[in-house]
This record gives sequence, C-alpha cells and structure tokens, in this order.
Amino acid sequence: MDLWWLPVGAGGHVVVHTSRWWELIVARREHRRPEPLFHAALEVFVDSRRYVIEMTPAWGQPRADRGVAVTGPVGLRPLGRLRAFRYEVRAWRDGILPDRASAVGPPVTIRLDAARARALRDDVSRVPALTWGRRVPEADDMWNSNSLIAWLLTRRGLAAEWFHPPDGGRAPGWAAGIAVATRPPTVPTPPGTSMTTFAPSFVLSTGAVI
Repeated sequence: MDLWWLPVGAGGHVVVHTSRWWELIVARREHRRPEPLFHAALEVFVDSRRYVIEMTPAWGQPRADRGVAVTGPVGLRPLGRLRAFRYEVRAWRDGILPDRASAVGPPVTIRLDAARARALRDDVSRVPALTWGRRVPEADDMWNSNSLIAWLLTRRGLAAEWFHPPDGGRAPGWAAGIAVATRPPTVPTPPGTSMTTFAPSFVLSTGAVI
C-alpha cells in the first residue's frame, strides 16, 4: 500500500487559493506561521488489482465507474442534496490518482499481508458519512478527505499518528479521522463475542518494522 501526500489544490485554481486563505486565517488565530497543506490518498495493491482510495468533491469527476462507496454532505448536511455540496469516498479499481504528478516526494510504502489489505479496502464502504468541514469534538479538528485515510489506517491498527506530511506541512482532518476510528462502539457487543484489535505491526519502504 502506498500513502501519497498531495498538495491541497494541486491541478486546480479555486481550491489552491481558498485553502491558502483559510490557512492564513487559521495560522494568525493560532499565532504561528502558515504551513503548506496536504491531502492524503492511498493506492492499495491486493488480489492482483490496484485500488485508488480517496475522498474528493463529487463535482468535476470523470463519468467512469469510480468505485464510489459512500457519499456525504459538505458544509451543512441539508446541502448534501446538491451535487455541488456533496463529496464521494471511493475505492477505484485500477483508477486514476489525478494529482500524482504534484506529489511531494515518493509515497510512503506500507507492506501489509493480503488479509489486512483486503480488510482496509473493504472498510471504505463503512466510513461514516460525516459532514465535510464540521468539527469532531474529540479532536477539535474538522472532518475532511484526510480524515478518511487516517480513519482507515487506524481501523487496521496502523498507528496513523506516526504519519506526517512532508516539508513541515499540515494535514487538517487527520486527527479527526483517528478520533472517529477510536470512538467506543455505540452498539453493545453480543454475549459470547469479543472485539479483535490488530497489533500496529507493519513494514515501511525503508525496511524498518514498526
């Protein structure tokens, strides 16, 4: 599995400016310097296929079958009825990662056994359709495209908090994904069953076992 860090707004004109203005406002409020913002995406290789996993606005996407598994609202939940205010979560088999050419450095390669890779791919259809841009109270961080990737890694025991974007950048939404993935279950576990926790053991491209 490859974790890609892509500059927010790469390949576009509107988002690159709005995200920069947003970061300027947040940095001033937090009394720090503005930092580059990154969007995370995954490529998962399993069963001789490649899956591109990411969360993007629903508008402006190609008409091909993109493996859309979940859709959700942007900004306010009622606005999600309109395509312009809706996002999509997808696991696109042999799909396109549009901003790959803009990635900062090579991807972080995480080596998984086939069972865990399949489980992570299948988890895409289980991500909660929270409102993009709304804060997750447990993390004081907003739900967005980075939240999806952090949520998936955390569910599979891959210690998402160890991963950071390059060049001293920030990945807003990352903490929100971890917080949602570690919420206590709301449905009681039936008697006689147990919850299985995956140990955070995996291999990075450097060959180090974590």
